[in-house]
Amino acid sequence: MPDRFYSVEQVAEHLGLHVRTIRNYVRDGRLHAVRIGKQYRIAHEDLEAFTGRPAPAPPGDADGRRPQEQRQHTEVSSIVEIDAITPDTADRLTALLMSLATHRGPGHAPLRIETAYDKGRARMKVIVLGGLADTARIFDYMEGVLAT
Repeated sequence: MPDRFYSVEQVAEHLGLHVRTIRNYVRDGRLHAVRIGKQYRIAHEDLEAFTGRPAPAPPGDADGRRPQEQRQHTEVSSIVEIDAITPDTADRLTALLMSLATHRGPGHAPLRIETAYDKGRARMKVIVLGGLADTARIFDYMEGVLAT
């Protein structure tokens, strides 16, 4: 059976303790953990030994894989430069994009949008960081505003 590991955050939530408390337990040697990069991972058996009671299974399916390992994640980083744009159109586009980024339902992947307008050059830059489908929709909205 493959080893099952918990993050410090998962252990803290399970025990009802602060994350810093768990990190201190690890640093003091009271709770055995493995350091991977900048993060600690606590084995299922070590958590049971520490608490003296059975530990819950780590999040995931019966095969032990965590949800993020099951889903493929794709993210897009885009910079769009728009020349010869009026201040009014830039304001309308910024308001629309900010609204799209902030009024999202639960369960949606994060979407980050930043805009900058240079009045002297009548140039606007839009930075979009998000998933493929969200980014494509953003570009469609932008095209609609710019076509008018």
